[in-house]
Order: sequence, then structure tokens, then C-alpha cells
Amino acid sequence: LSPSFQQQQQWVGLRLSVPFRCPIYFFVLPGILFACFSTRSTLLHLVLLDLLLSVALGQVLSLLICGIGLTSKYLSEDFHANTPVFQSFLNYILLFLVYTTTLAVRQGEENLLAILKRRWWKYMMLGIIDIEANYLVVKAYQYTTLTSVQLLDCFVIPVVILLSWFFLLVRYKAVHFIGIVVCILGMGCMAGADVLVGRQQGAGENKLIGDLLVLGGATLYGISNVCEEYIVRNLSRVEFLGMIGLFGSFFSGIQLAIMEHKELLKVPWDWQIGLLYVGFSACMFGLYSFMPVVIKKTSATAVNLSLLTADLYSLFCGLFLFHYKFSGLYLLSFFTILVGLMLYSSTSTYVAQDPRVYKQFRNPSGPVVDLPAAGQMEPSVTYTSLGQETEEEPHVRVA
Repeated sequence: LSPSFQQQQQWVGLRLSVPFRCPIYFFVLPGILFACFSTRSTLLHLVLLDLLLSVALGQVLSLLICGIGLTSKYLSEDFHANTPVFQSFLNYILLFLVYTTTLAVRQGEENLLAILKRRWWKYMMLGIIDIEANYLVVKAYQYTTLTSVQLLDCFVIPVVILLSWFFLLVRYKAVHFIGIVVCILGMGCMAGADVLVGRQQGAGENKLIGDLLVLGGATLYGISNVCEEYIVRNLSRVEFLGMIGLFGSFFSGIQLAIMEHKELLKVPWDWQIGLLYVGFSACMFGLYSFMPVVIKKTSATAVNLSLLTADLYSLFCGLFLFHYKFSGLYLLSFFTILVGLMLYSSTSTYVAQDPRVYKQFRNPSGPVVDLPAAGQMEPSVTYTSLGQETEEEPHVRVA
């Protein structure tokens, strides 16, 4: 029997309705996939931008150190002005005028006098450590070679790692140690290039004394950087710089009067020397003012890894200014350090905390709560990001 006219219409309607229903899936599913892909690509883009920003901030510090090195070289070699203590004294005076006076006009608990009453002796020790760290490394150039100073100055990195581990409770992952090793390999490559092109500046006499001075200076640098990271994260950048300016200017002034007053009288003062001192002070002041910002954004370890490129920037400038010999190993060293720095910065570190300390810190004025014994509590872990935390309450995960 042939189908009726109504049945034929129903069959045709079924055949026509199916194609009009299928495009719903064809359009919705790609839209969902595109949204997921775009969200993921946006997150990757933000992470990449944050990574590049962290690396770029460290390179700004390296460029400032390059400016410090170039002005010091011109002062010592072209004008025979060997006054490292006086140069540091100028920087501490600038810090005092800008940041210490800022603390002096503040009100309440952040006032200069209130800070001095609570922890003056800690800042006094930190100021002395900062002064002597600069002095020891500069003094080492009189006894050992440039290559030795460059290599042994890397000792600051393990010092910062150990101090951060035990005092700041920072915990590292495998990728961080890989990045650190790559950076140090890049530094070794640069030192090897210096030997090949004959760029071993320095007297090289009494190398043991010079090497010990470098190690001592690097150790003091590490202590200063870790203390700086703690202060800028828990207190304030202005407090750190204000106290360093106060005690640094006081003790460096005493050291200047005792050790360098004769050298200062021998300086042939003219406008060129004055301009070099101004340039040195500007770079040093910029370094001290900007470093707490970068340390808070990254960490003391990341900053010291970034500063490994400062010698290479000075060398690249020296190719044009002082006619240094060029070697392809310098470029290899530069990119090796950058790769190691990006490896280190690609993954965030994390901070191990005691939950009791965390609760007590979050509620300093709250009631005393009986807590279980220490053996019954598990350690907590707070993960830190590459950037500055934007949330009020940090995330705490119980391991």
C-alpha cells in the first residue's frame, strides 16, 4: 500500500527537522571549546607577563649596578680618586634626607622615635653589616683578580638560600635549584671568557686575603638581603630605607673620618669629578630605593640571581668605552644566566608555617585559645605567587 499524503508529509518533516537540529551542537560545542581555550590562553599570557616582568625588574637593578661600576672605574683610574667609603657615605646621606626625614614627620607607631624605641639595635647592626659588605668587596680588588671576585661573589646565593630556608621558612622546588645551577654555570662561562681574552684585572697579590674579603662581603650581603626581604614584607620599605640611611650615614661618616680623610683631600676636584660623584650617587640611591620593590615582588634569591648579569652589562659597555676584547662566550654567558633566571622564576616558592604562629599573627589582640600539643598538629604550607598578593587573607593548605 502506498503511504497516504499525511504520512508523506510527516516523513518529509522528519527528514527536514534533523538537519536543522544538528547545527545547535555544531555551534555550541566549538563555542565552549573556544571559551576554554581563550581562558587558558589568557591565564598563560598573564603568567608569562608576570614572569617577564620579574626578570625585567631584576635587569633594571643590574643596569644600575653597571652605572655604579662605570662611574667608580672612571673615578679610580682616570682621576685617581679611590674613595669607596666617601661614595657610600653620599648614598647614605641621600637615604637619610629622603626616607629618614619621612619617618620623622610621621605620626603614631610608624614614627621615627617609636621605631627606634622598639628595635634600634637591630637596625644599627643591619646598617653596620651593609656598610662593611660594600667595603670588603671593594677592598678585595686590591688583593685579588677580577675573575676571582666575580666567581667568589656568587657565594651570596647559597648564603641567601640557607638564610631564607631557616629564617624566612622558604621552601624550594627542584626547578629552583636547576635554575640556580644554570645561572652559576653562566657566571663560570663569563669567568672563563675573561681568562681566554686576558681580562684578569687586579694586582693578584695576596690572593688568599682578597678571596677571604670577597667571601666575607658576600656573606654580609646575603644577611643584609634576607633581612631586607623580611622587613619589606612584614614592615615597610620606607622604614627599612630610613633606618639604613640613619645608621649608615652615622657609621660610614665615622669610618670616613678615620680611614679615608687623607684620600679625600688628595682628590683633584673639578666639574668632571663632581659629575661622576653625582652619577654614582644617583645610581646607588636608585639601586637602594628600587631593590626593596623588586625583593617584595620576587625574593632575595631571585634578585641576587638577576644581579649576575651586572658584570656582563659593564663588560658590554667596556667594549666601547675601554676597548675590551670581545668573546662569543660573553653572549653565551648572558643568555645562560637569563635562561636560569627564567627557570627559577617560572615556579613560585612556598613558605612553611606553624599554624599556631599563623593564628596568633592574624589575631594579635584576640583571646588566648588552648591549642593541642605540637605533636598533634600538622605543618601548614602557604604558597606564594610570583607577584604581590592581592587578597587580604592568604590561602593556607594543611599538608
